[in-house]
Amino acid sequence: MASSTRMPQTLVVTEPTPTLYDAWMGEAIEQAQLALSTRDVPVGAVILDSGGGVLGVGPNRRVADVDPLAHAEIVAIRSAATTLGHYRLDGCTLVVTLEPCLMCAGAIMQSRIAHIVFGAWDAKAGACGSAWDVIHDNSSPHRLTAVGGVREQECAAMLTEFFRARRRSRTAE
Repeated sequence: MASSTRMPQTLVVTEPTPTLYDAWMGEAIEQAQLALSTRDVPVGAVILDSGGGVLGVGPNRRVADVDPLAHAEIVAIRSAATTLGHYRLDGCTLVVTLEPCLMCAGAIMQSRIAHIVFGAWDAKAGACGSAWDVIHDNSSPHRLTAVGGVREQECAAMLTEFFRARRRSRTAE
């Protein structure tokens, strides 16, 4: 679940500007809304090339695909790799509505994504500064930057409402 706990010591703010991050996050939010249509947790991701062009998108598809690995980040990475015809996404930026988990952080590093921009922090499962900070671990051979908290309230609100509605429907049964 999303948290507003911030871990600014782990963040490296690089170009482009925060205004551009906001616009990119709008694309990820659209993907999160698509996840809602399949009753998946509303997380969405977009992968951009170094010029800001969209290479791949991904709504959370774990429920829709009956696949525990179909997190939005993984779906977007697969989409971008298919677009490029290669698994290495050098110089690319991943924009996602929720701080990536351990699995996704590993996939991000393996695909050589250069930058992560995320919305809501995830105090329970986040791996980019909340519960863990694997992307900045000195033992990792791949270095990348991360910016968290972009449109944080909006991203967190989608998650909060989703889980609130889910709890209500369970108690009504």
